[in-house]
Amino acid sequence: MTRKLSVCLMLCLSSVAQAGLLSPFKDEDGETKWQYVANFSSGVLILTLLMVSVFLFVAHRKATRSNRELTEIKATLEDRVARRTESLEATTAQLAHSEAYVKSIVDSMPIMLIGLNSQMEVTQWNHVAEKTTGRPFDSVKGLNLWEAYPTITLTPSQVEKVLESKATTTIKHSQRGQYYFDITLYALASGTDTGIIILVDDITKQMKAENQLVERNKMSAMGELASAMAHDINIPLQGISSAIDTIHGQLSELDDTRRQTLMPITNKAKENGEQATAIVQNLLSFAASHRDSKTQSNIADVLDYSLGLAGTLYSQPNGLRFNDIAVHRNYGADVPSIPCYASEMQQVFLRLLRHAFYAICQRAEQASGFVPAINVEVGKFYDSVWVKIQHNGEGLSPEEQQDVFEPFFSNTSDQPACPVEHRLSYSHFIVTEHHKGHIAVTSGVDVGTTFHMQLPLQ
Repeated sequence: MTRKLSVCLMLCLSSVAQAGLLSPFKDEDGETKWQYVANFSSGVLILTLLMVSVFLFVAHRKATRSNRELTEIKATLEDRVARRTESLEATTAQLAHSEAYVKSIVDSMPIMLIGLNSQMEVTQWNHVAEKTTGRPFDSVKGLNLWEAYPTITLTPSQVEKVLESKATTTIKHSQRGQYYFDITLYALASGTDTGIIILVDDITKQMKAENQLVERNKMSAMGELASAMAHDINIPLQGISSAIDTIHGQLSELDDTRRQTLMPITNKAKENGEQATAIVQNLLSFAASHRDSKTQSNIADVLDYSLGLAGTLYSQPNGLRFNDIAVHRNYGADVPSIPCYASEMQQVFLRLLRHAFYAICQRAEQASGFVPAINVEVGKFYDSVWVKIQHNGEGLSPEEQQDVFEPFFSNTSDQPACPVEHRLSYSHFIVTEHHKGHIAVTSGVDVGTTFHMQLPLQ
């Protein structure tokens, strides 16, 4: 600004000089009138200052207006920034809350949840997955599923099929009596991200409870059927026994020859009738003894009762009777009582003793001088009661050992190695399902068979 005024002043002075305007400042003698020069310079300076003052005033007003506008713009921008910052913070907080809420839902799920991306790398891994596998999420994030969880019962082809088809798939994985799992796979519905969610639901308790309820209902129905059949059989059986007693009483009226001929026949018929009556009574006793809860029972006492009952139930026509077999007992002194269904365990022992009886009969028919024997042992071993029933009759082949605990079908071939009437599937079910125990068999064709049973104390 100062430069511009100086230039204007110089131009004016030069113009005045060129036009001869300095002549008023000289007298007739050509002497300079310094008073006029001073007055003129003062006037020019005042005018210049006045112009500068006006210019500065105008510039100040413009600057003030501009500063005011800038202040208003700054305030507006600061307000907008503050509102957007507040909105961003609220959105961030809401997003963090939503993320925490979703994570809480995932971690609170009572089933295992695993999330995978399209490369089958782990992206989600809830608390149940951590507890089941023993690996925290940080250690498996980004790993391939089968590196993070090698024992999972899924194949890459199953996962790829769900990714391609986008169809929800449920795979059931179970081991009878041990565990039951439902594995559900479904693809993510997002249009941008691709991946899959795997839910592993442990339904073991539910399935065992349902199976137990079904089996208890079956047992009740079977007991009702057995009771009805026993009553129906008992009526004609009583008539037959009564007729045999009548005939036996009238034999005294015959001559000695005919009486001696018929007496053994009637005695055998009477014995068979008593055996059939014992079978019917066993059925009635089993049907009437069904209970919904276990009771404390001594397994040695139950086994002794079963041995006595077997003596009345099992005999061969014109052959060996169960009471003819030498039974050796070896019971531990510290065997405690255990919670069990005594009537069911009685039937288990009867089935095992029946199996032993017919195996001994088969060996007795083939070998002369054969001495039949059954060894029974009961003892405590850690947290279980162990029962061993061993006989020296005809042993089981490897194929028969595989089929003996299976119901109505063969594991080895289309033709069952073990006949259905010699199966022990019911005994296996009672021991393993109702009493949570174990039963196994060891056998050799020439050395006999041993059944091993383990029953928990609690």
